[in-house]
Amino acid sequence: MIFISILTLIVAKAIPSLNTKLSSIYFTRISAIIFLYAGALSFNTLYIQSIGSGIGIYSGLFHVTQVSQLIEVFLLVIGSLILIAWPLLANTGNILKYINSYSTDYSLIVLFSTLGSCLLISCSDLISMYLSIELQSFGLYILSTLYRESESSTSAGLKYFLLGGLSSCIILLGSGLIYAYTGLTNFESIYSLISVSEYNYIIQGLSLGLILIIVGFLFKIAAAPLHNWAPDVYDDTPTIVTIWLTIVPKIAIIILLLELHTQIGIIGGGTSIIINTNGYAEFLNALSTSNLYNITNISNIVGDTSINILKNLLLISSLLSLIIGTVVGLAQTRVKRLLAYSTISHIGFMLLALAINTEQSIDSLLFYLIQYTITNLNIFLIIIALGYIINTYKIKDSFAFELKDIKYISEFKGQFFLNPLLSLSLVVSLFSLAGIPPLIGFFSKQFVLYSAVQSGYNFISFVAILVSVVSASYYLKIIKVLHTSQDNEVASHPSSANQAEVDLSKEGEVKNTMLTNFHSYLISCLTLSILLFILKPTLILNSTQLLSLSLFNF
Repeated sequence: MIFISILTLIVAKAIPSLNTKLSSIYFTRISAIIFLYAGALSFNTLYIQSIGSGIGIYSGLFHVTQVSQLIEVFLLVIGSLILIAWPLLANTGNILKYINSYSTDYSLIVLFSTLGSCLLISCSDLISMYLSIELQSFGLYILSTLYRESESSTSAGLKYFLLGGLSSCIILLGSGLIYAYTGLTNFESIYSLISVSEYNYIIQGLSLGLILIIVGFLFKIAAAPLHNWAPDVYDDTPTIVTIWLTIVPKIAIIILLLELHTQIGIIGGGTSIIINTNGYAEFLNALSTSNLYNITNISNIVGDTSINILKNLLLISSLLSLIIGTVVGLAQTRVKRLLAYSTISHIGFMLLALAINTEQSIDSLLFYLIQYTITNLNIFLIIIALGYIINTYKIKDSFAFELKDIKYISEFKGQFFLNPLLSLSLVVSLFSLAGIPPLIGFFSKQFVLYSAVQSGYNFISFVAILVSVVSASYYLKIIKVLHTSQDNEVASHPSSANQAEVDLSKEGEVKNTMLTNFHSYLISCLTLSILLFILKPTLILNSTQLLSLSLFNF
């Protein structure tokens, strides 16, 4: 559906007679409708009886399951909501022409990137996995440089392209190693080989390839210590692009990691990686009596320890993400850099739930992913809305709009007194990210920590609780600025007096801002879902529980 729609829109853009009649507003609206219709088609496939055990398509390159289809529906709905945030005013002014000229490109590139994300969720082969992640990434590289006249946007796109290309090379190297040692690319065949293979050199190459693939994907989701690119890229790209970078790619990649993690047998299947004295990696099935004897008699194990390499890799990345995302975020004065480090911290919680790999932890991971998406989407929609309002000013008898993102936290100063409803919505979302009860973010952290404690991960649970308390301080910093009067700023910074006069001129006027009615309605709905989750929690909780059970049963 999405692929056919992309071809149709490209043809419509290429034909001059149609291109002149279809404004960018129509392209954006059509793209949002395409997402919703594709989501409805994906949801309709759940009625197919055989989808419970999965359906292989395109010669086994993709494997459609209940989990992949439900996550695809969620992904498409989120994509349609993000498109609503694009400014939708047609005007003869140069700035608005500038906005509209890129709106068409934005819609098409978003469709390409989303197609890659949907394919990545359902991939079941190393070839389809690599092609899907590249299709998703190429769209993101172009989105990062959407405003070609902006030096910072071009710099961010170039940095993202170079470092993203490096992570893709790591994934490709890992895939090549797996194929070189096993001659297989299909995931199911690799799972079967892991469970029966006794040849050390095969398992050594296979384990090394899997580690490289996981590292490459951790790089792409900006998990520490592979996170250095994220704050710079998020801060320099336009906010309408940042909202896409922080949500959609992470959903697809985390679901793929979840699929690999639960099915591969190394974790959750009772299999461990043992490093012997010769440096080879051996897979010992804990359910086998003979292997239990080998594990208890660990004379050939380095350091007398059974090392589960992939689980330890995820746990180390989780711990570093929690610490770095919190500590470094305390020093930030730019709002998108702060939210970038906040995202890194939340990635740490998700990786912790992923590493534990029990039914309860997978349930908490899916719930955490849903609440993170809802809350993060709401925060960026509010930031975009405040940017529209702040940068709309009156010149004589008309209104003008400056295409300028909110960069610094100080720009929120006094917005509670000028825009109280938007400010309250932002406060609710920030409190949810901080984990303040009874908001949805509190319950997501509680479920992850509970599953970690139940599985015996007491130390990292203590660290996660500690960083949650510390991270609340930089969310409170934004809230404090929101409730600070602008009078103090004008007194301490005389250069801002002219801007204050512009703000005063808007009192009593009906401002012709670029904030649409649906944009406002969407912010209201997301805020209420965050605030009132406790009144009707079963809808999300039952869905995530069923998904986690299906992952372990099929």
